Amino acid sequence: MKNNTTWSIDPTHSEIAFKVKHMMISTVTGYFDDFEATVKTDGDNFNNADIEFSARTASINTKNKDRDAHLRSDDFFNAEKFPELKFISKSFDGEKLIGDLTIRDVTKEVTLDVDFNGIAVDPYGQTKAGFEVKGEVNRKDFNLTWNAVTEAGSIVVSDKVKLEIDVQFVKQA
Repeated sequence: MKNNTTWSIDPTHSEIAFKVKHMMISTVTGYFDDFEATVKTDGDNFNNADIEFSARTASINTKNKDRDAHLRSDDFFNAEKFPELKFISKSFDGEKLIGDLTIRDVTKEVTLDVDFNGIAVDPYGQTKAGFEVKGEVNRKDFNLTWNAVTEAGSIVVSDKVKLEIDVQFVKQA
């Protein structure tokens, strides 16, 4: 039976982060605080797993209330109209994760680099699996097109967004 084991994300031991260059001289890091994900595998083998992830766009957190409000607006995520971003895997070979990422009303195929950190049993007897996922998307591909230019001609927000995702999954009984 294919993909007979379900793993659920452990939100207290997971972080969904992104980094964007600001005015090309510094980097702003942001997070999604409200997310969920499931992985369906053949036992403890994650190759060819079915992976689904979603995050509430209104849960964006860059540690700046004004910036977060701007990111929730129609200039970026339009959290009211598009409350979730989603990722659904197409293939995973243990190192490359390919799937469809949907932000706003745009779906594009993305390829992410994955480091599988292994499986361990925690002190409570739960089997957990850890991963580090990295990738890069162009925000304009997903209609996150707002931009401004400084007096000196620098772009305020880079088009490239780096994804840095550290996740732990719990094997379901």
